[in-house]
Amino acid sequence: MKLHDLRPAEGSRQKRMRVGRGIAAGKGKTAGRGTKGQKARTGGSIQPWFEGGQTPIHVRIPKLRGFRNPFRVEFEIVNVGSLSALAETGVLDLVEATTAEDAAKSTRPVPVTITADILAAAGLVRTLNKPLKVLGHGDVSRAMFVVADAFSKSAIAKIEAAGGTAQVLEFPSAGDSDEFELAADTLPPMSAVDSSADEASDSDPEKGA
Repeated sequence: MKLHDLRPAEGSRQKRMRVGRGIAAGKGKTAGRGTKGQKARTGGSIQPWFEGGQTPIHVRIPKLRGFRNPFRVEFEIVNVGSLSALAETGVLDLVEATTAEDAAKSTRPVPVTITADILAAAGLVRTLNKPLKVLGHGDVSRAMFVVADAFSKSAIAKIEAAGGTAQVLEFPSAGDSDEFELAADTLPPMSAVDSSADEASDSDPEKGA
């Protein structure tokens, strides 16, 4: 084996196709490009995203991007600062019939109760059709008993630091309803109750009279 005997593997290299060298060459005249048209011209390539002249997809699709979750819960928002300011006005104070001795004994002020209905009447909440959520912006200077559907962590911390309570509304779950149905099933039927009442009236002559 010598250097001039080295050859590439059979079929690994092919001769370059010589086009446009006359009809006898096999690739003369149109040079394998077919007849006329955009692709037969020099530089007549078509981009992969070209759609034949119709409105391309990047123009047809909506311009606004993003995704809107259909299961998203929209809350009515109110901050603890607004609640504290409303409580400071004295509108929410309950007038209770207490004696002077009871007032002297109470060293801690009574917490002001705040619900969604009260906030709607005060104009802090626009609608009662949405759940209420209390956020923690602002300062709390008075003890409040706030009832809402949800609270932020900062709101709970500020309300409790001022001596108040943040109460989350809880609705009966499916398990509670099942327990209620089981309890109802354990009750005796009405027919048995009526029959026992009739037997008691027959055995007692005074009741029958």
